[in-house]
Amino acid sequence: MGYKIPKSVLILVHTTAQVLLLERVRPQGFWQSVTGSLEPGEDWRQAAERELGEETGFAATGLIDTGVRNRFPIVPPWSERYAPGVKENEERIFTLCLARTAPPRLRPEEHCAFAWLSPAEAAERCGSWTNRNAIIRLFGNLDAGRAAS
Repeated sequence: MGYKIPKSVLILVHTTAQVLLLERVRPQGFWQSVTGSLEPGEDWRQAAERELGEETGFAATGLIDTGVRNRFPIVPPWSERYAPGVKENEERIFTLCLARTAPPRLRPEEHCAFAWLSPAEAAERCGSWTNRNAIIRLFGNLDAGRAAS
């Protein structure tokens, strides 16, 4: 296997009231939305559709490219997956709204657990600032929702 392409997608799978997070096998305790790097020859949408299917088994019907783009430094434990000298990743955010929660079909080599959480809980639990910001952008002021519950 060669080096990863430093371009990735993040797919925020949600209902009107809950967000799906997946727990990575490594590093243990790291929760995130569906994510993955582009493969050679793929465009952003193709990568999002592939990753969604691979990591959850969900169909990409209704997948939306939000237009949000992030750049962030590649940090351990992921840096060894990229070619020497590659220091930054570009990420594009997609969303998929489901009518109701459903159990995803996890890839055991990649994820060991899933949780459907309120947007506030999901934002608090996810390990990535870009993931947290995507949840906040989609659901708005989470502190107001917390105060109302």
